[in-house]
Amino acid sequence: MNNVSGAPLILITGGSRGVGAATARLAAEKGYDVAISFLSNEIAANEVVSDVLATGRRAIAVKADSADPDQIRHLFDAIDGEFGRIDVLVNNAAMIAKQSRLEEIGFERMQRLFAVNSIGPMLCSREALKRMSYRHNGKGGVVINVSSASARLGSPGEYVDYAASKGALETFTVGFAKEVAREGIRVNCVRPGHIYTEMHASGGEPGRVDRVKDSIPMGRGGQPEEVARAILWLASNDASFSTGAFLDVTGGK
Repeated sequence: MNNVSGAPLILITGGSRGVGAATARLAAEKGYDVAISFLSNEIAANEVVSDVLATGRRAIAVKADSADPDQIRHLFDAIDGEFGRIDVLVNNAAMIAKQSRLEEIGFERMQRLFAVNSIGPMLCSREALKRMSYRHNGKGGVVINVSSASARLGSPGEYVDYAASKGALETFTVGFAKEVAREGIRVNCVRPGHIYTEMHASGGEPGRVDRVKDSIPMGRGGQPEEVARAILWLASNDASFSTGAFLDVTGGK
């Protein structure tokens, strides 16, 4: 089925909570049809879909592990069937694990973090490329990778593996942006700082943002909606000459 609404389609991986959910809701307000992927929280994903539908836009949620190539293909097949197009990909799905020093981090955790945070965006971008690129008879598009200030800061004593996986994502952003710049695809990166999301609970410290907020020059943590606005600016024609760029949303940190 083709996208009868004619609206642009944005895919947000990890769109059931936090920055992903905020981006989905704001995208709908700005006129996008929305597809999100989620890993486990189907109730939250369906709530996002309901909110998008309430704006008059179309929406689907597809369960997909970003680290699994077969599930990623299924995700994009679902988008092809429902919308017949993809205009913007937001590689937002990510994970952290319990705060640890390196000597306490196991090999399996390292593998999983890189699979989700580094390889997952490459798998999704590969599928988007096949649909967006001029060389594949596409009409162009935008890819936005969601990194982290930890890629610059390193997260010592807490998440050096997470920080390293985001560093890999940033290197991919640079290379991929140059690779497809003449094929109608812009590739940029948003680098959030300390944002109030549920992810911190996954690291064992739900109140982490409040603990570290004095280290932020602006003296506060950020809200998911503030990151969402940066993502959607990069997705828009207002950023038409920006590719391979990094936009920090860190409160100055």
